[in-house]
Amino acid sequence: MADLNGTEVDEVQDKKQKKQTKHDGGAADLERVTDYAEEKEISTANISSAVEQFGNQRQKEDELRVAKEMELQKIQVKKEDIELIMNEMLISKMQAEKVLREQRGDVVAALEAIIAN
Repeated sequence: MADLNGTEVDEVQDKKQKKQTKHDGGAADLERVTDYAEEKEISTANISSAVEQFGNQRQKEDELRVAKEMELQKIQVKKEDIELIMNEMLISKMQAEKVLREQRGDVVAALEAIIAN
């Protein structure tokens, strides 16, 4: 019976080792999943950096727009030309003046630009 009991004891120990190995494998799988999830998390530094870059880009666009408007304000346009465009195209004074300035005071080019849009 000692051999029989010894064999039974070995079988029980083998089963325990297999269970332990199985559980260790599950723990290792869980560890890999949590490591992967931690790598995918976005840090606050990355978020701050992205927000800062967005703000910088927006500021540059605003500066370019203001510079363009300042450049357009330097162009001299005639009051009669603005009124002509307003009456012919049925647009506001502000729109007529803007298009005329964008076309460097050229009435024909301004009318063509309005028609094209």
